[in-house]
Amino acid sequence: MSETIKQRIDTDLKNAMRAHDKELVTTLRFIMAGIKQREVDERITLNDDQLIALLDKMARQRRESIEQYNTAGRAELAAKEQAELTIILQYLPQPLTDAEVAQLISQAIAAVEAKDIKDMGKVMAHLKPQIQGRADGTMASKLVKDALSKL
Repeated sequence: MSETIKQRIDTDLKNAMRAHDKELVTTLRFIMAGIKQREVDERITLNDDQLIALLDKMARQRRESIEQYNTAGRAELAAKEQAELTIILQYLPQPLTDAEVAQLISQAIAAVEAKDIKDMGKVMAHLKPQIQGRADGTMASKLVKDALSKL
């Protein structure tokens, strides 16, 4: 049986503690705290799909922070967020290529039989589980909107 994402994070945390890698330990503890918080709040044990969604949200938050820190001229804080983002991305699935995203969008449009821009919600609802953690949702949304406007 293959290791779950949570087990990988836990193992990596223990190894980072042994190696005295403070940055990695801090980030992995932050990730584990987020996982535990969600599990306690919802009284569930997160599966890999739910963990991917949580990690994707953490990655998105880091990207937004990096952009804001760069705008404010705070390069040292942006670098810290970038280091955390790099660690978080290690636990997300391989990103989709632009061609793969375009293909998934075409399949989603066909699957829900979208006729115009009014069907965007249906298309996104069908598409979201397939791209979760593997592609930027905002970018996918723009591509769906463009594709639907051409119908």
